[in-house]
Amino acid sequence: MTSILEQLKDSVSQALVSAFGTELADTDPLVAPTNNPKFGDYQSNVALPLAKTLKQNPRAIAQSIIDHLQLEEMCEAPTIAGPGFINFMLKTDYISKLLAKIQPDERLGVPQVEPAQKVIVDFSSPNIAKEMHVGHLRSTIIGDAIARILEFRGYDVLRLNHVGDWGTQFGMLIAYLREAYPEALTTADALDIGDLVSLYKKAKVRFDRDDQFKQTARQEVVKLQAGAEDSRHAWQLLCDQSRKEFQVIYDLLDIKITERGESFYNPFLEDIVSELEQKGLLQTSEGAKCVFLEGFTNKDGDPLPLIVQKSDGGFNYATTDLAAIKYRVKEDGAERIIYVTDSGQANHFAGVFQVARKAEILPDTVEVVHVPFGLVLGKDGKRIKTRSGETFKLKDLLDEAIAHARQDLATRLQEEAREETPEFIDHVARVVGLSAVKYADLSQNRTSDYKFDYDKMLDLKGNTAPYLLYAYVRPQGVSRKGNIDFSQLDTNTSIVLTEKAELALAKHILQLEEIIKEVESNLLPNRICLYLFELSQKFNQFYEQCDILEAKEPQRTSRLILADLTARTIKLGLSLLGINVLERM
Repeated sequence: MTSILEQLKDSVSQALVSAFGTELADTDPLVAPTNNPKFGDYQSNVALPLAKTLKQNPRAIAQSIIDHLQLEEMCEAPTIAGPGFINFMLKTDYISKLLAKIQPDERLGVPQVEPAQKVIVDFSSPNIAKEMHVGHLRSTIIGDAIARILEFRGYDVLRLNHVGDWGTQFGMLIAYLREAYPEALTTADALDIGDLVSLYKKAKVRFDRDDQFKQTARQEVVKLQAGAEDSRHAWQLLCDQSRKEFQVIYDLLDIKITERGESFYNPFLEDIVSELEQKGLLQTSEGAKCVFLEGFTNKDGDPLPLIVQKSDGGFNYATTDLAAIKYRVKEDGAERIIYVTDSGQANHFAGVFQVARKAEILPDTVEVVHVPFGLVLGKDGKRIKTRSGETFKLKDLLDEAIAHARQDLATRLQEEAREETPEFIDHVARVVGLSAVKYADLSQNRTSDYKFDYDKMLDLKGNTAPYLLYAYVRPQGVSRKGNIDFSQLDTNTSIVLTEKAELALAKHILQLEEIIKEVESNLLPNRICLYLFELSQKFNQFYEQCDILEAKEPQRTSRLILADLTARTIKLGLSLLGINVLERM
């Protein structure tokens, strides 16, 4: 189905050409939903910027556009407001027809793209031998949501976990374990992940203070890179142990992802350096091989280098990222590559992308996008920490969210004198707790920092997951109370929209396609959150102001269809955010 917004844009574009000639064929029609319903449903501001080009009054331009519009089926007669805004009010009959059209459609009218573009979403990316902490929360949740949205639209999505599983830290850890816990290098699960992290920290202190140990650690890296059997075996054990711990988090959050760590690209690094050399891009600076970047300077105004091979012959993150781009383009066939990392890596990726373009590793036909995000802060506005000052473990944070949800549920059940089984309480607490964490993150503009507050994210009255889950549960309650199977409603029933509340709800349901396509482009999942929150508000107003089960036909069935469409829209929208619904709370 072509969205209402797209239909209006096409109509305005055609009217521009009819009124003023083909030279305006590529003009953006500037159509968008109105902020205030009194101005209609949609508005075009295109007449204002055209005033200078056409040397006409914008209201006169707006009238010429209206004179050439063909929207009789969709809209009431368009009106002109202010200096030249064109306002569009959708016809009620047209809205009813669209609702009837999407009712039997599992996708609620949202089409799939054709042809299916190959997209890679690179997200999560924890480090081996370290526990996932709160810093990994945003990349994991945002990346998963972006992947889900693109998959729903029909893209061929490859979800990649670029874990840190290579480099100096492994030489350091293996060297330390050879002395302190040699059995950990030969026996699976000899240490738990917490002990491994503790030993890693001790190894780092030793590495920084002991030159002899530092030399030993570097020799271990050389052995590892050369493929020494005992070093590789030890490295594999450490990786396997970390993967098990990561999987606990991914299972808890319902994350599907394919691991392809830094080590995967190790065999291709020398070729990357040779390729850059052949293209004449490399320069030597203080013994290191670099590419100097355009538009990046230090405080003295000197160009900044992207180092691809260090003076000791080692490679770094930039080299690996260049090798990853080449592999993703050549072998995976990626047409769009999306990197979901914190905003602090923006300059790194800008430099890597620039070098990849110059080296023709990254062709113009492939889009690369860095999706930056801000920090997770505590209530005090500072980086979230444990009471001891340590970085908050992600598993602990999620467990605590579930515990908060369970306590909140227990309090409400006590207030309502309502009894539920332990299984029901556990299931609801888990769904609500994890949903609250995901939604609290995704409902923020990802570029901003946000404060992590359990009480706020579990609030039943704000823009929260529990509020949306309750909005979903209400139609299910109607179904149970009236003994109605929504799937059996007569699809030939005319949808009657006479009350303001039901008309407002109907119009909002029909904006789903527009919102999903918007997020597909700008990769801002908070737009879906806002849409679902406003949908829930409109449904609650409809629920309170319009009788459903007591209404007479055809109003009764019409309102049941509206309730069902609302629930299905909320369920679909939440699923795109990685959030499950509950049939009862």
